Amino acid sequence: MRYLLLMLLAALAPLVQAETGFANLERGPHSVGFRLVQQYDYSRSYREKNDVVNGQPFTGERARPVQTLIWYPAASNAGTRIPYSDYIRTEATDIDYGRAKSEVDAFVANQLKSAVAAIGETQAKAKFAQRMWAVRDAAPLAGKYPVVVYAPGGGSPAHEAADVGEYLASHGYVVIVSRNLGTRSYLMTVDREGAETQARDISFLVSYAHTLPFADTAHIAAAGWSWGGMTNLFAAAADNRISAVISLDGTREPDLTKMLPVSRLTIPWLYISRKLATISELNKRGIESSFSLLNAARHMQLYQVVMQPMVHVDFSPEALRFQPPSHFDEYTREEVEQAYYWTARYMLAFVDAYLKNDAAGLAFVQRSPTQNGAPRHMTLYEPRAADVGPVATRAGFATELAKRGFDHAVDVYTALHGRDSTFVLSESDLNAWGYELLRSDKQAAGVEIFKLGVSLYPNASNLHDSLAEGYEALDNKPAAIASYQKSLDLDPKNGHAADRLKALR
Repeated sequence: MRYLLLMLLAALAPLVQAETGFANLERGPHSVGFRLVQQYDYSRSYREKNDVVNGQPFTGERARPVQTLIWYPAASNAGTRIPYSDYIRTEATDIDYGRAKSEVDAFVANQLKSAVAAIGETQAKAKFAQRMWAVRDAAPLAGKYPVVVYAPGGGSPAHEAADVGEYLASHGYVVIVSRNLGTRSYLMTVDREGAETQARDISFLVSYAHTLPFADTAHIAAAGWSWGGMTNLFAAAADNRISAVISLDGTREPDLTKMLPVSRLTIPWLYISRKLATISELNKRGIESSFSLLNAARHMQLYQVVMQPMVHVDFSPEALRFQPPSHFDEYTREEVEQAYYWTARYMLAFVDAYLKNDAAGLAFVQRSPTQNGAPRHMTLYEPRAADVGPVATRAGFATELAKRGFDHAVDVYTALHGRDSTFVLSESDLNAWGYELLRSDKQAAGVEIFKLGVSLYPNASNLHDSLAEGYEALDNKPAAIASYQKSLDLDPKNGHAADRLKALR
């Protein structure tokens, strides 16, 4: 009987469905833990001495608050799973960690009231009471897991990422989020300062990940929706610890994305967007259509997926789960949630491919959604291979010289500058680089960098003087004399060149 029972259980095992959450996302093999960390970035201020909203003196902590939500693989699911309302509670203490319980309760009650008005009392209360996958402060599962730093949309709370945070954590990731917060007040400003502020928040969380013993900080991706789907590119351009980027309907700010140093964006990029709009519709919304970062960032391996049932707000599960019936026009709620399911599936496969080096994940993102089983006509798929040529950055230039030889410095620099006119090396850059090579016992390479310098800045006396020192290091006395003489001709007060000429002659 025991044998027959085991055989029956084995036969039924494939029929047992995995536990599902919002949008029918399947929980992975791991239990999920959740932590709330209330911390400050003491390298930046947030509050002014006088509050920028009410003008009154502010006497509390003025450093930037970065309340942090963390999901991670847990050792077990022992303990009480938190209700969805607990995630909403975190929003009440985004910038004020000392709020009384009564104030937090009142905040949650107001949020419930808004949800009741949108979808009715029965559904709203059920969604607030829904048991999620996470157990608060659960013991982490042994090992280290890749990190996904998520940036919410403009003005959005950190718990926007609760569903995808739990989903990725159950599949072996650490997900770290803080709310979208303005530079000096609660609401973010839609300008470069606002973009750079959230980009610095992302980098702060990247650094914070290094304090988590279960985080594999050698493998970090940045993800985000809307404004956060753009600012994570600002973060990636400035912080090369980020090795992959996911944008959920972001980057539609051409005035800002034009400022991005696209030559510094050389990592894989998953871009999932809302249903297509016509040029006339874009123009009516004031969105410029003549520039697209998707085209400009040619050094990024791009996977572009268009989710036809979704509008912009649908990429936020926090917003989508409480949308009233009137929100759904051409598509039903079920179809939109199904599109979100495929959005999350592509996110998981993408980080599997590029953070875990998983062949199955790479194969998934290289196939169209229809090939992966998504309903026909739900999606459009447009991948684009990265330009594998030299990258117009100092690092890209140095890498190409290491391959081809420093004697090609002038030719390579000319080609890179012609490709990207913003790539410029100053006199001081070249002078310092040349000396670094001399100090590293690479005198010939140093001379080539100095030669590039004098070709770009022929009237720079100091660069000619430096080139002469390089020639001396190579025991090329005639060339050293000629370069010192040129330096002295350009600057008769150059005592060093005069002294060296006397010594060499």
